[in-house]
Amino acid sequence: MGFDSPATRGRSMPEQHTAFSIEAMMKHQQTPLNQQQLRPNLTFYDLYPPTKDMLAEVSQSLSGANPSLHPKYFYDETGSALFDRITRSPEYYPTRTETGLLTDYAEEIHARLGQPQIIAEPGAGSCEKVRLLLDAWQPRHYMPVEISRECLLDASRQLAGDFPNVHISAVCADYCQTIAMPDALKQSGQVVFFPGSTIGNFEPSARADFLKGLHNLAGAGGALLIGADLQKANTQLNAAYNDAEGLTAAFNLNALHHLNRKLDCQFDTANMRHVAFYNSDHQRIEMHLECLCDQHIQLGERSLILNSGTRIHTENSYKFTEQSFSAELIAAGFKPLNCWTDPQNLFSLHLAQA
Repeated sequence: MGFDSPATRGRSMPEQHTAFSIEAMMKHQQTPLNQQQLRPNLTFYDLYPPTKDMLAEVSQSLSGANPSLHPKYFYDETGSALFDRITRSPEYYPTRTETGLLTDYAEEIHARLGQPQIIAEPGAGSCEKVRLLLDAWQPRHYMPVEISRECLLDASRQLAGDFPNVHISAVCADYCQTIAMPDALKQSGQVVFFPGSTIGNFEPSARADFLKGLHNLAGAGGALLIGADLQKANTQLNAAYNDAEGLTAAFNLNALHHLNRKLDCQFDTANMRHVAFYNSDHQRIEMHLECLCDQHIQLGERSLILNSGTRIHTENSYKFTEQSFSAELIAAGFKPLNCWTDPQNLFSLHLAQA
């Protein structure tokens, strides 16, 4: 569950980056733009992010030599409720640990940055963690970017009411494109906020590209505040993804329930098994769904057989050291400024300058 909160539901891993700004979209009409002033302190920009053909995407990923499913299929209403419960389980440490770090060090981070006035958050979702920064920093402007239109609208309206002195520019877009800060907001001191352990879901090459995209969003003189899960005892990692209550197993299997409802794939979910383990060679948690019998599934008009013992790879969650992640930030063009960790060294919060 590198997707650290239901706010991240529907996120896609980047395949390539196309830089654009809101102004460029308006000027060149590359994509229809809907700009609405929803409240005095809330402007909503709809960049109409494209939706993928679900059947085509699932058919392709399940038909390969190593069948897989994108983690976004965990998140329907049931999956989001399950993940809420997972984050409160005794075994799952990332959410509460990072929240504690943000609470404890918000003022120190604020002082290191020198009165930041603008926060941009790609993949903002429900905008829960940023509230800690908005409370502590009182910036002038906040720009959440989220592909889920309804999620973004709900969260930004609530924030606008709770923080009337902060102007919110809510951007509905696929944050895996390299979005530039609107021209009117560009100045030194802007901060890109990317909390959670979502960065660990990216494969190394894609992660390098994505960090460069965050560098582009921060701009010259800007900064990045980002969470990264740390390497630790295999037993603790394995426990976090195999909780005693079975919540993570249900969450993983919910991807198949989701596909059965949406595409009538006819997965026999009673004969699928949740498998999660730490792969020490790759320094990542892997989540899979294992077929306990031959699975005869439907993909539109096409049938597919997944033999007993086949594993469907549903998620990776890479783990880092402070040094290894700092090195990745440097490779992306950032200058690491500080790293905060909890007393148990479970999770890290990195501050870096572009």
